[in-house]
Amino acid sequence: MQSSGHRLRDVEQHQPLLSGGEEEVAASRIWFIQDSCGMVCAFMTWFLVMYAEFVVNFVMLLPSKSFWYSLINGVAFNFLAVLALTSHLRTMLTDPGAVPKGNATKEYMESLQLKPGEVIYKCPKCCSIKPERAHHCSICKRCIRKMDHHCPWVNNCVGENNQRFFVLFTMYIASISLHALCLSGFHFFTCIKVQWNECSDFSPPVAVMLLIFLCLEALLFLTFTAVMFGTQIHSICNDETEIERLKNEKPTWERRVRWEGMKAVFGRPPSLLWFNPFAGLRLQVLMVRAQKNGAEFSV
Repeated sequence: MQSSGHRLRDVEQHQPLLSGGEEEVAASRIWFIQDSCGMVCAFMTWFLVMYAEFVVNFVMLLPSKSFWYSLINGVAFNFLAVLALTSHLRTMLTDPGAVPKGNATKEYMESLQLKPGEVIYKCPKCCSIKPERAHHCSICKRCIRKMDHHCPWVNNCVGENNQRFFVLFTMYIASISLHALCLSGFHFFTCIKVQWNECSDFSPPVAVMLLIFLCLEALLFLTFTAVMFGTQIHSICNDETEIERLKNEKPTWERRVRWEGMKAVFGRPPSLLWFNPFAGLRLQVLMVRAQKNGAEFSV
């Protein structure tokens, strides 16, 4: 009997699961998971970034007497925050690579024109033909191509189509967390020297509490996102998802290593567009298709 990898390759040689037009629609439609835990976590992410924005801008930078210090740090921090939140939205609202639900019908099976004895793998949970490296997500209730994991902080699976945005999200959150820690340390040092006189528009106790909470938040998110960023880069360079690593699955595909893996996720050739979460975003096409086809929601 053939291995599951061989069986899946036989199916994909006969007929792909998504045609070119369907892949384009899947990439441009709005995708949203209606999961209460995920929506709360996503809201908390935005709330904590907005809190950091408030403390950095109104507690530390605007009251500063140094114009250039406030301008340079304000532009840098807010620019990175916009990139982080945009990456979060792109990760959350992008179809991660969902396999068409319920495509394992009798009519579809007959259209594949399988040879006698050929076997295909069907997911019993979402009634779809599962391609190679796809896994079923119990929260999204779909089989996801090259699924890495389901992340509640982005309220979505991290898969074939949105892994790039998730990597950018972790990178930019780690960047603004480190920046906030540096600004907080410098602000504490400066304010202690002048005994908090004319150091902030807030009273010393309030300012200290705001800064302490910001430091704790920044330290926690810096640790979490830096580790996650390193793990994602390592997985991409080894062409191995987190699920495959945990299950110790032996590869039945030809692995892309190092730069080939990076190019497969971020696009080729290497350029500054790798760091741009706005790249490939076509609002006009997205709005037209959202009105025509409707947004896809997963319950």
